[in-house]
Amino acid sequence: MDFTDVLGLTFIKKHLQQSADLGRIPHAQLFVGAEGSGTLPMALAYAQYILCKSSNDEKSCKLKCSKLMHPDLHFAFPIAKNEEVKKDVVSNSFLADWRNFLALNPYGNLFDWLQFIGIENKQGIINVDEAEQIVKSLKLKSYEGGYKVMIIWMAEKMNTSAANKLLKLIEEPPAQTVFLLITENEEQIITTIRSRCQVLHFPVLSEEDLVKGLLQKTELNESESIIIAQQANGNFNKALKITQNNSNDTLFEEWFITWVRHAFLAKGNATVISQLVEWSEQIAGKGRETQKQFLHYCLLFFRQALLQNYTVSELVFLKPKTENFKFNSFAKYIHGANIVDIVKELDDAIYHIERNGNARIIFLDLSIKLTRLLHKKE
Repeated sequence: MDFTDVLGLTFIKKHLQQSADLGRIPHAQLFVGAEGSGTLPMALAYAQYILCKSSNDEKSCKLKCSKLMHPDLHFAFPIAKNEEVKKDVVSNSFLADWRNFLALNPYGNLFDWLQFIGIENKQGIINVDEAEQIVKSLKLKSYEGGYKVMIIWMAEKMNTSAANKLLKLIEEPPAQTVFLLITENEEQIITTIRSRCQVLHFPVLSEEDLVKGLLQKTELNESESIIIAQQANGNFNKALKITQNNSNDTLFEEWFITWVRHAFLAKGNATVISQLVEWSEQIAGKGRETQKQFLHYCLLFFRQALLQNYTVSELVFLKPKTENFKFNSFAKYIHGANIVDIVKELDDAIYHIERNGNARIIFLDLSIKLTRLLHKKE
């Protein structure tokens, strides 16, 4: 991937190119950015620039990089067992899938990737076996005699054992070895790893950049692209999903509206509690990544409702499709007196789901709290 294939981020592109041209390439860098901001495409473009800059055959080098088949370009990313890979569960076992996934959408998120390899019901991690594979790979000499680049995507998914295993290598890597760690949540990476990396923060993409990307990747016209860019909130992956009328959001909307209706009616009505119990059991039966994705969707829905309530209509892009659900009427119940508590409870639920808490208890507890918070007066 060339820098020209990466949307926007002109300053970051210039910074990375200039540092490489001057021979000032930090051995460990941490790219921090929200979903759809372009951290992974930028890492791919930067890796190609490093590997091909001094290559004897630049054209061949770029071709290998574009196909993600350069022998000195290595990857690590969250994985778990699936139907095809039941042992030797490391990233190299999923490289064919990885290449296909990035060919479809290099702006995709973790949930998209886990769905792609059929493990959305599990939590993808980067474990100590992966770390050992990284150590072995990078101890070997460069195949083409230049740099070696290791891209670790979603580095916050490294467990403690993996992070500790890589710590020494990241601090003192072999000559001409570059680590590019990519994360959406800098705080979840252990301090000892973060302190050894040069951190580069990515802004969300501008509306102009999103429109440009949509015109390139889809058959939308400019006016249609502008509308979707406004809804995507700087996230190109989200923009693409809106164009595809993403089925996940449709399902999440159905779950959410069922949930808030039950929660609203449950106050003072014990018979409705059983419906909340059934709902909690239904969601608890889904995979943890699906549960986390749904909770993030809930956060978005409540925040959009708050903006709607306070008539900040230019920032409201959510358009529920469910019949007999009036978004304006629902928004009146989301206000300054309860939004902070609602967000806190959702964040706590995400935290406990990530740490393998009992999903049935987590969602039922969240539901009961929501019955009180929805009726809280402003």
